[in-house]
Amino acid sequence: MVYSLCAFSRVLWYTFGMKIRFLSFALAFAATPLLAQQTPQQIADAELPSLLTIYKDLHTHPELSTHEERSAGIVAKELKAAGCEVTEHVGKYEKPGLTCFGVIGVMKNGDGPTVAIRTDLDALPVKEETGVPYASTVMTKNDAGQEVGVMHACGHDIHMSTFIGTARALGKLKDKWHGTIIFIGQPAEETVGGARALLKDGLYTRWPKPNYVLGLHDDAEIATGQIGVTEGYCYANVDSVDVSVKGMGGHGAYPHKTKDPVVLSAEIINAWQTIASRETNPHDDVVVTVGSIHGGTKHNIISDEVKMQLTVRTYKKEVRDVVLAAIDRIAKGCAAAAGLPPDKMPDVKVREDEFTPATYNNPELTKRLVGVWKKALGDQNVEMVDPTMGGEDFSEYSLPDHSIPAVDFHVGAVAPEKIAEAKKTGASLPSLHSSKFAPVPEPTIRTAVVGMTTAVMDLMRK
Repeated sequence: MVYSLCAFSRVLWYTFGMKIRFLSFALAFAATPLLAQQTPQQIADAELPSLLTIYKDLHTHPELSTHEERSAGIVAKELKAAGCEVTEHVGKYEKPGLTCFGVIGVMKNGDGPTVAIRTDLDALPVKEETGVPYASTVMTKNDAGQEVGVMHACGHDIHMSTFIGTARALGKLKDKWHGTIIFIGQPAEETVGGARALLKDGLYTRWPKPNYVLGLHDDAEIATGQIGVTEGYCYANVDSVDVSVKGMGGHGAYPHKTKDPVVLSAEIINAWQTIASRETNPHDDVVVTVGSIHGGTKHNIISDEVKMQLTVRTYKKEVRDVVLAAIDRIAKGCAAAAGLPPDKMPDVKVREDEFTPATYNNPELTKRLVGVWKKALGDQNVEMVDPTMGGEDFSEYSLPDHSIPAVDFHVGAVAPEKIAEAKKTGASLPSLHSSKFAPVPEPTIRTAVVGMTTAVMDLMRK
């Protein structure tokens, strides 16, 4: 009887234990697809507290262009943690002696398309006046030796935080996509040259050449939770032009014995404004800005020279060529009309090393992604926005012939109530590059991570 009871107990324990183990296995099996079925929105929500910490750290410790060592280190570390193969110090500047802090991360997931995602790393020489608790107090010397404040006044800290969040999300969603993702951490966007430096160092030969390239920028005129995008030309060609207007100086009391370069410069500046109004098609956007003019040393001295610095903004290559040629022709024509000899003609120099080509959002790709974002964020949160005459060297990644489809989209960074109030009162909101520009980080980063992650997943979906 005792034996029978013991045997019965063992059978009962075995049966019950098997049921427990089976139940545990079933629960574990059921939990696996639940984890795999996480959405980009859920991952963004889960990662947001950590990303906000990273954002505030980056904001508090901004670095000027070509000096982004700490920022690049953080990006590299986080890409590695997300599962990327990372290469640091990528890039070759045209100016010798500079260290390039480019970061390239590669996330592989079988055969499939290659998509590149780009963030910029650098900050601006602006002294912060936002009043946020994590505001930058950094002061440093710029490359000219001047003491300047440093601030992420253009939101590159938002971009880096989003970049990291996107890498984390895509690393957790590998069952939803296939192919190779190239994460590009680009230095020196603000001073132009960072993208060119990465390409010069073999970005498209040392690593797979992408089928698509994506980028984003926070926007100081769009509400948080929203995405804005432009189809076609998004940012302009930007040229820097140096002009030296020569004259024949002398005493202010005897102007008839001189050729005054100040008066001549004024005539040239006014004549340049006819380029947009009379020499180019009214449907082609053109901006000629004289940002700096210097001449003379004293009240009663007519100087020998005036120096000017211009920015010239266009979209199309053929329009750019016409405008730059007209600037040179008009300057020399005005000088000839003033009676200056051939050896005193103005010197017009286009700074090709500072040229930023226009950014062109591939129309087909833009339409495709607009559909993706409307599904992820809601129809009301995706809008088509006007192009801007600002410059962005993101344009370099699509190559001069735009042969690589690319899209750079905008993510709203301003509280909706502030935008509503500004529209009601007519007040201006702090713009990008303003010392008072302070994006609302939590919703901006969340929307950006969801927007970028869903875009990549759609391009690489299984």
